[in-house]
Amino acid sequence: MIAARARAVAWSGATVGVLVLAACAHDGRTTILVYSPHGKELLQDVATRFERAYPHVHVEWEDMPSQTVLDRVRAEAPNPQADIWFGAPSDLFARAARDGLLDPFTPSWAAEVPPEAHDSAERWYGTYLTPEVIGYNSQLVPDSVAPKDWDDLLLPRWRQKIILRDPVESGSMKEVFGAILARSVAATGSTAAGWQWLRRLDKSTKEYAFQPTVLYQKLGRGEALVTIYNMPDLATLEQRVHIPVKFAIPTSGTPLVVDAIAVVHGTHHVAEAQWFEEFVGTPAMLLVAARDHLRIPARIDLADDSLPGWIRMARRQIRPLPIDRALLADSLDSWMQYWDAHVRRGG
Repeated sequence: MIAARARAVAWSGATVGVLVLAACAHDGRTTILVYSPHGKELLQDVATRFERAYPHVHVEWEDMPSQTVLDRVRAEAPNPQADIWFGAPSDLFARAARDGLLDPFTPSWAAEVPPEAHDSAERWYGTYLTPEVIGYNSQLVPDSVAPKDWDDLLLPRWRQKIILRDPVESGSMKEVFGAILARSVAATGSTAAGWQWLRRLDKSTKEYAFQPTVLYQKLGRGEALVTIYNMPDLATLEQRVHIPVKFAIPTSGTPLVVDAIAVVHGTHHVAEAQWFEEFVGTPAMLLVAARDHLRIPARIDLADDSLPGWIRMARRQIRPLPIDRALLADSLDSWMQYWDAHVRRGG
């Protein structure tokens, strides 16, 4: 099921990538193509600011789910279309690096990123930190009964009231499911307890949404009451879009995803791609991402008082869930194949 979907996405994706590049205006500028799940608002803002700083470069971008980016980059490896991969959990970047799909590059800000937020061979670097949290409809779910931790999601009151992104497509949900299974291995030496937990969550899940907008709309309309998703997107819904949603940071710990960036191996625009990676990680652009797009910077040298209040609050409250990243990089693909075949909708 997953393989067939990946082949279909890869074929259509490679075709679209060629058409996008063919459609670019020939105005003398060098065109680079960015693959990203970050959404059109952030991508267009970054592209506009980068073109202002580098007027001889034109930026095209394609917004797609994290897993789709990896599938596209992998399928296009013999003839790369993208120059930069901007955004997705670092576990996906680690798999791409292992498969020789990324090129090493050391940005000037490399020393300001903690060791766990970059590849040891410098094939990817972290840009943002993305906590995975529990969201709920704030009009229909009182704060006093809203789930506060992962096991609260399994309570009978939430049966068939949970909506989740499809974890086969969503990097955020893959991270959460992988963390549950890795936690099980750490505690018991086996994934059995983790699979039992995920089966119970599946029974309480009303729908797996393929697109984020479907999740947002149904949560906002009360067609589902609870979700698991990343903090920046839920904060955006609450603060900018005014969808009635709040989020709780799980008390026992939350996966803290490192959102990364990398130069795609085989790009014909190596210098321009490196300039783009360098640009995204500068203090000025990280503060733009924090203030205008609600992203938490991965760099550790930014002054706390330069960041929005909700990010300062998150830094104080978040308790990162310890995760064996090597285990995740080696096992997540096979785990998701098993989940898709044997757990989704009772298997």
